[in-house]
Amino acid sequence: MVRPPLAAVIAAIVLTPLAAQEAQFRGRTDLVSVFATVADASGRLVPDLTQADFQIFDDGKRQPIALFNAEIQPVTVVVMLDRSGSLAQESDWVREAAGEFIKRLLPADRARIGNFASEIRISPGSFTNDHSELARVLRDDLQSVGPSPVWTAVDRSITALLPERGRRVVLLFSDGVDAPLRSQIKTDVKDVMYRAQYDEIMVYAIGVPPQEVSTQSTIHVDRSGRLTPSTVYSSKRGKPDSNLKLLASESGGGYFELDPMVSLSALFARVADELHRQYWIGFAAGQLDRKVHKLEVKVLRPGLTVRARRSYVADPQK
Repeated sequence: MVRPPLAAVIAAIVLTPLAAQEAQFRGRTDLVSVFATVADASGRLVPDLTQADFQIFDDGKRQPIALFNAEIQPVTVVVMLDRSGSLAQESDWVREAAGEFIKRLLPADRARIGNFASEIRISPGSFTNDHSELARVLRDDLQSVGPSPVWTAVDRSITALLPERGRRVVLLFSDGVDAPLRSQIKTDVKDVMYRAQYDEIMVYAIGVPPQEVSTQSTIHVDRSGRLTPSTVYSSKRGKPDSNLKLLASESGGGYFELDPMVSLSALFARVADELHRQYWIGFAAGQLDRKVHKLEVKVLRPGLTVRARRSYVADPQK
């Protein structure tokens, strides 16, 4: 099949109504979709930009923007919760915060709830906007604490999202400490990053500092002068695995680290707010060469920062 010239493709898209633009965009293999989040210096989201405020670059070369949409786009999301022992103290807190995220889903959004420990579970059986059913999963279907197959859980979340259309998101709550049982599959985080890149899945991560327990042996002298050995236990918070932030950054999602001064419910609410205030930008790829291309999105208004995925795979079979 002979493709029409690139200029003609872009002109046709720009001149058609928005709904028709979106239909053409979804139907073409040579058009690249990018979702961008823009914030000001104080971190507040900026929802009033226009196409003229953006530039997009493919391997350093500026590309004409073929589609621009600042309207709310539906999202399909897997909320994946870490049930490992190091996060046991936060289990009720997490359940409540994830419930806050579910409450903020709009009518066109759909979700499933995942959790991982001895098993990796994603419920219910299909994506839904039934808030009561999702709340039931949070209330009744989360397993007891156990091991921590973090990257396999993210990989399974991506697989669950593959048949879905539109914007697909994994929202991960974890310390990033990958510690599966020997009987469980161990997945390399690099493979997960490539899948998120290739399949165009956006990953948001809320990083939780893991609880680190240390022991110290001491000798206690009682009143009779006898020496008695004893063990003193202490705990402190470590740092979430740095791959959480890297995965979120590469896929165009966001990374938030749990802060005692910020409520977890507020973090989940922030993610929901971001997902409903992103800009959808599209351009026609010059070459479908099956290679990884570097992406860069720039916003021209001073004082603003933009976050979007950093690469894409130019594969005509996608």
